[in-house]
Amino acid sequence: MATRQDNTPDLYAVLGVDKKATPDEIKKAYRKLAREYHPDRNPGDTAAEERFKQVSAAHDILSDAEKRKEYDRARSFGGLGGAFSTGGAGFDFGDSGIGDILGSVFGGRGGSGQPRTRRPNVQRGRDLEAEVTLSFRQAMDGAQIPLSVRTTTTCTTCSGTGAKPGTSPTVCPRCQGRGVESQGQGLFSISQPCGRCHGSGTVIEDPCPTCGGEGAVHATKRYRVNVPPGVKEGSRVRLAGKGQAGRNGGPPGDLFVITHVRPSEVFERKGDDVEVTVPLSIAEAVRGADIEVPTLDGRKKLRVPPGTKHGTLQRLRGEGPPRLGGGGRGDIRYRFVIEVPEPSSDEQREAVDQLAGLFPAASRERLFKES
Repeated sequence: MATRQDNTPDLYAVLGVDKKATPDEIKKAYRKLAREYHPDRNPGDTAAEERFKQVSAAHDILSDAEKRKEYDRARSFGGLGGAFSTGGAGFDFGDSGIGDILGSVFGGRGGSGQPRTRRPNVQRGRDLEAEVTLSFRQAMDGAQIPLSVRTTTTCTTCSGTGAKPGTSPTVCPRCQGRGVESQGQGLFSISQPCGRCHGSGTVIEDPCPTCGGEGAVHATKRYRVNVPPGVKEGSRVRLAGKGQAGRNGGPPGDLFVITHVRPSEVFERKGDDVEVTVPLSIAEAVRGADIEVPTLDGRKKLRVPPGTKHGTLQRLRGEGPPRLGGGGRGDIRYRFVIEVPEPSSDEQREAVDQLAGLFPAASRERLFKES
C-alpha cells in the first residue's frame, strides 16, 4: 500500500495517477484496476480482495470533488496522521466520511491503538421565523414586543442524545458508522444513505421515554423581543440561539423576527428617510412664508422661499429615522404641494382677475418645439 512518511495513504498512488489527474483519468485508472483485482476474477485471493477495497476507497474519495478537496487539504496540513482524526498531527474531516473510509479500508487507528469510532451526527437546529407588527412610532423609537413561538427544545431527560438515560447511541451495525451503504452491480456499486441509521452513523437501541429518541421535545417559547429603533417594513431581527434545538448535542438555530410597520398618517418611509407632504396656499407659495412642520421629535419652523413651485422638496438633514447598525439618522423631506381653491364669491373672482393682470401668463411655447 502506498503511504507517505506521515502514514497518510497516498490515494493517487493507489490508483497510479498524478495528483493533478483529471476526473476522466481517475475514472479510467479505477476501471482498469477494479477489473484486475475484482473478487470475481480472483476467488479466494485475499490480497487481491484487499487491493480491490483500497482501489474502490481511493476512487470513492478522488472522484468526488468535495471529498478530493478535503483530502488534498488534509495532506497539505501535514497529513492525516495514523489516527485519521484530530489526534496529534491529524486532521478533522467533520462529517465528510473520509476519515471513516480511510480508517476502515487502510487500517487507521486512534492514538490509543483502538479502532476509530464515529461521533454522533451532530446537527445544528433549524432556523425559525416569526412576525411582529409595530406602530410607526414604535418602529422609530424602538420597542419591546411580546412574542410566542412554537418550537423544539433539547430534551432534558436524555440531554439531547435521544437515548434512554444510562445508555448511549451505538455505531450502526449495518454501515459500521459510515452513514452510507453500497449496493453492488458487477464491477460498480451505488452508495446511498444507510437504511438502518438514515445516514447518522449511529442507532438508538433504547430510546428516551420522554422524546422517543428525537433528542428534542415540542414547546412554546415566550420572548420579549427588543426591536431596535429605525426598523422598516420587512426588517429582520436576529435572536441568536432561539431557534429549534440541535440534534445529538448540536447548537440551536436562530430565530428571525420579521417586522411589519403600520403606516403613519403624516410620515411616509422612503428608504432611510421619511417624507411629509406639506400643503401651501397660493399666497404662501408666491410671497414665501414661515410655517410649522412636524418632526419625529416634535415640530420646527421652516422657511418657504418666495416663488416656491409645486412639488419642491426641502430637507432637515439628520433628523429622520435612526439607521440600523448605528449609522446615524436619515433625513426628513418636506414636499410642498400648492392647494388651488376654486373661487366661490364675486370678490374672490375679482381678486383672481386682478392677480392675472399683474402676473404674466404661463409660457407654453416649449411644448410645441418638437412639433
